[in-house]
Amino acid sequence: MTNFPPPAEELRFLDAELRQLDARRAVLLARRAWLINTLYAAPPAPPVRRTEATAPSVQNVLLVLGGILLTVAAIAFTLVSWGHMGIAGRALVLGAVTLAALGVPVPLLRRGLRSTAEAVAGLGLALTVLDAYALHEVAFTGVQGTGYAAAASAVLAGVWAAYGVGIGVLAPTAPTGPVEGAEPHGAHTGPVPLRLPLPLALLAAQLPLLLWAFTVDAGPVTVTAAVLTTAAADTAVALLVSLKPVRITAAVAAICMGTSGVLAAGWLSWSASDPSSAARAAGLLALAAVIALTAAWHAPEPKLALGTALTGGLLLVAAVGGVLRVSLPGEWTVPGCLMCGVALLAAGRTRLPDPVRRGLVAASACVQALAVSWTLPLVALAVVGPLGWVERIWSTAPADARASVATDLPWPAHSATGPLVLAVVAGVLVLAGRGAAWRVQALTVALVLGVAAVFVVPAVLELPYVVGMVVQGLVVVALLALAGAAARPAEPEEPDEGATPVRSPLPATAVILALVTSLSLACVALASRTATLVVLAVLVVVFATAAAWRRESGVCCAPAALTYATALTCAIGPAAAWQPQHTALLVLAVPVIAAVVAARLESSPMTVPVEVTGSAAGLLAIGLASTDPPVLALVLGLAGVIASGTALRPDRRHIGYVAAALFLLAAWVRLASWGVGTPEAYTLPVTVPALVLGVVRRRRDPQVSSWTAYAPGLAVTLVPSLLAAWGDPDWPRPLLLGAAALAVTLLGARHHLRAPLTLGGTVLALVALHELAPYIAQVVGALPRWVPPALAGLALLALGATYEQRLRDARRVREVLGRFR
Repeated sequence: MTNFPPPAEELRFLDAELRQLDARRAVLLARRAWLINTLYAAPPAPPVRRTEATAPSVQNVLLVLGGILLTVAAIAFTLVSWGHMGIAGRALVLGAVTLAALGVPVPLLRRGLRSTAEAVAGLGLALTVLDAYALHEVAFTGVQGTGYAAAASAVLAGVWAAYGVGIGVLAPTAPTGPVEGAEPHGAHTGPVPLRLPLPLALLAAQLPLLLWAFTVDAGPVTVTAAVLTTAAADTAVALLVSLKPVRITAAVAAICMGTSGVLAAGWLSWSASDPSSAARAAGLLALAAVIALTAAWHAPEPKLALGTALTGGLLLVAAVGGVLRVSLPGEWTVPGCLMCGVALLAAGRTRLPDPVRRGLVAASACVQALAVSWTLPLVALAVVGPLGWVERIWSTAPADARASVATDLPWPAHSATGPLVLAVVAGVLVLAGRGAAWRVQALTVALVLGVAAVFVVPAVLELPYVVGMVVQGLVVVALLALAGAAARPAEPEEPDEGATPVRSPLPATAVILALVTSLSLACVALASRTATLVVLAVLVVVFATAAAWRRESGVCCAPAALTYATALTCAIGPAAAWQPQHTALLVLAVPVIAAVVAARLESSPMTVPVEVTGSAAGLLAIGLASTDPPVLALVLGLAGVIASGTALRPDRRHIGYVAAALFLLAAWVRLASWGVGTPEAYTLPVTVPALVLGVVRRRRDPQVSSWTAYAPGLAVTLVPSLLAAWGDPDWPRPLLLGAAALAVTLLGARHHLRAPLTLGGTVLALVALHELAPYIAQVVGALPRWVPPALAGLALLALGATYEQRLRDARRVREVLGRFR
């Protein structure tokens, strides 16, 4: 509003608006009252009952139960009441009932009663089975039961299939509108065939060939062939028939029969002892493979095609592998199967459907993985077996490389071709990964397999002991060289701005493999003194060179070099007939080198691993010298010197505390080795530096409490000395301790320091009590026994009489101490 009305006009406007609001509020309140009365006066709504079963489900249950009861009644009539009627009566009754049961579904379908027609048709189909049984009992009693069952099942399958097809012709159309029992898809204008006859016919067709094989007393091969032939027929039906119930039934039947046939064929191949029986089993497995591959070719779903093609590829390899098992020596079975699996990769370059090609490639990958798993015991023995030399150091040099790894574990059987298998799979990965998105991963796995192949060659070929160690050493050098070369960043042709560089796992994998190989090599070398010294020295040089060449690898290589240097120094001592405590002095060279190298590295990622490794070597040196106190004191002092040198670095000032602790321990050990039992000799070297540090700290920060600055240093000497004085019957120690406590107390009072005043005064009082204790004991012993209780009572009465004054005095003392620092 830009033009405001006069006050009188605006007041009249506001009054009118308020009257309208009051009128509207009155209308709303009246409506609210009416609604409340209506709700209170209305009867409660009846609860709605939940329907637990729909009409179609109730109908289906009733129809199924009715069909079952009628079938049971027909069976009972056939088996029990059959003998009371003549031949004509029997034929008339069963024929009439069967024809009626098979004919009634026609008018039912025309009326749209599909579910009822299904139930009656099921009864009719069951009666045909009874008709077949009755026919055998009347007219074919001399026919063998299994053969008659085979023929009857074939005839019934044909009759049921014809009935299922013909029922749609006899009932060509359904009434317009929804059909009772059918899916709610709207009006049906075409023929509505029954669902049961065709699936049941397919199930009956599973029996003829199998029963025929049993009839002619066929062997396992013929029975398995019959099962696989039936599975092939089921597969064809599942692929060619469009009706969903028939297709689902055929697929389930094909899976069940095919699985049974494959298991039987696999057992035959495994138990075959000659090439002819293995060839027959291979033919069965090949038939199963053809069925699976045909299904994969025509499968409508890509996932189904992939799975069936994978199964077919594995069955082909199994078929060939069964023949190779009985035709070749045991060590060549796995390589033969591996070559068959590799041959499946050729399918990736054919014009087969993409799911089939991917399934065959997956089958090849499975075969290669199984072949590699077959070599795992050999590789594990080559890696873990040398650990047995740790318990037999420098005992005797083994005869060959196999004896150097098979110390306590048996050699795997038929493992001579293990390196070949590993090399073939590695080569396949290198060739298959060219230009693929997973090329780096393939090269990494190929590197692991290739190293494993070379690693086990000396043991497999039983090369001489020294030659085996040389081969393993060359593997370590090659891996470290590969890690250094692979760690170099490649220059991209067209760098992508903002793209995150992907770090290759090859360098890290190569370094890890080098460490594992070197550890196994070091354990193998423990069999001979000369080999131990030479191998450890070479490993130190190799890993130190690798760490200096590429710092990316130095995080692992530098600690490894220091570790092997520690092992080398530990080996040099026994080789020179030194005692362990003397060897400890040589081991200290490793912490010195680690400290110097860490100082040169500064903020490199190698710094912390190098320092940790050097610290571990220092602890080992202390442990070696622990049996000789004088040497232990020397080792601790030298370790303190090394720690002091490290503490000179600005980022390692806190190591100074470690250096001080080492120096203190060295002094204590030296005193203990001299037989010094005076506690002050151990505590004063701690107290003096601690008090000096406390004085320096309070000068830098006057707010620091005296308890923080001086209490630790004073307590280190006063407390042990007090304990020693209480057990010392002589007078010099209490006198000196009392004088020192008095001096500390006076200094605390002079400079208003709470910690010296409290500690010194407490120690002084306890020393005085210790000195007066004998006289107090004499006085107490001379007094009557009633005197101490009386004195205690008088003291309590006096304290109670002057309680308020005592509280005031205590507050004053607390205030005085509170003003101290």
